[in-house]
Amino acid sequence: MKVPMRLSRYTLPTLKENPAEAQIASHRLMLRAGLVRQVAAGIYAWLPTGWRVLRNIAEIVREEQDRVGAQELLLPTLQTAELWKQTGRYEAYGAEMLRLKDRHERELIYSPTNELLIADLLKQSVNSYRDLPQILYHIQWKFRDELRPRFGVMRGREFLMKDGYSFDLDDQSAVTSYRIMMLAYMRTFKRMGIVAVPMKADTGPIGGDLSHEFHILAPTGESQVYYDSAVETAQVGTEEVDHRDPEALERFFTAVTTPYAATDEKHDEANWEQVPSERKREGRGIEVGQIFNFGTLYSELVGLQVAGPDGVAVLPNMGSYGIGVSRLVGAIIEASHDETGIIWPDAVAPFQVALINLKRGDARVDAACDSLYARLQSLGISVLYDDREERPGTKFADMDLIGLPWQIIVGPRGLDKDQVELKRRASGERFELSVEDALNRLSGNRAAG
Repeated sequence: MKVPMRLSRYTLPTLKENPAEAQIASHRLMLRAGLVRQVAAGIYAWLPTGWRVLRNIAEIVREEQDRVGAQELLLPTLQTAELWKQTGRYEAYGAEMLRLKDRHERELIYSPTNELLIADLLKQSVNSYRDLPQILYHIQWKFRDELRPRFGVMRGREFLMKDGYSFDLDDQSAVTSYRIMMLAYMRTFKRMGIVAVPMKADTGPIGGDLSHEFHILAPTGESQVYYDSAVETAQVGTEEVDHRDPEALERFFTAVTTPYAATDEKHDEANWEQVPSERKREGRGIEVGQIFNFGTLYSELVGLQVAGPDGVAVLPNMGSYGIGVSRLVGAIIEASHDETGIIWPDAVAPFQVALINLKRGDARVDAACDSLYARLQSLGISVLYDDREERPGTKFADMDLIGLPWQIIVGPRGLDKDQVELKRRASGERFELSVEDALNRLSGNRAAG
């Protein structure tokens, strides 16, 4: 995705005023920064900049799933209603599930979740304990017919999800798969530049008795959360954990799940009082993922069996692992913005650098910008070049709104001193540097990232 773009030819419909319908920061900023546009209640078109962020997030999720041996596939958005009816979930799921018919009057559903379908598919291909364990995942659009969709992509009707499913021969192996996914999730969120705290959760309509939600702190979170900062410390060494080593996995899992962490629904004041005051953290939390271990529930529903080591039929244990890919876009903005706009973490930003030409039409400035534009491209650094015929104030405001990690500002006064200005969006720090030093700073930052 390191493709350069000229803003004069780029679709980026920014807005100066806050849209009246937007109630929270991420919704306001996604509309103002030209990331999305609503096409129906809870349904959004992703414009080029928003789509780039969405792809970056999805790619990090994909890389960390692949890293632990999960296999990617792609399941359809539409499913026949027959399997859902056979297992009793068709009516149980409720009005959130979109039901429709094709031209032959066959009943279909727009998939809200895929436990049944994936178990049924495995039923057709897995016969022996030797075929297990398996972890499969996909990144696909889903639809839930929310009664009152609101808050932009935070609670929309159509959304992009990563769903993963594990199949294991017994409880012990299933717990190992669960721990592997916990590790993959910790790495995923860390790479995105966010702290996501795992908290024990109810399993809800998915089923099972072991589940964790992952929450990031943000003022507009839907849940009050309480946690021991030791959870953050425990996440530091995740890169070194070998997912193939059960003992290392157990140590990791114990470290991230033993410190106190709970939403208001699970909060225990007595246990909270045992946490040292200097380690207490609390605030509002946005859920960005959840993992479940639900035993043999879905294997039994679809009749999935394998021959065990002794030849006796066994129902595989299953787990389910979800990350809200499109929801993460909104959640990251909620956790990382200021009064002027978005502040993207480097790993998910749509572009790494905003190149701002302060005096288009000035031959020297144009030449310097064109040279920088080409050199950034050759270094593999993605850049959005503001080459518009606009006032500097407009360009600064738009680039702060969009929130790219770095800005290179090129104007006549700086060039008189053989310098450009480099600004770090997150901190507001500004540096007057030579072109070479600015490029070295940017390439070094990219290598460190």
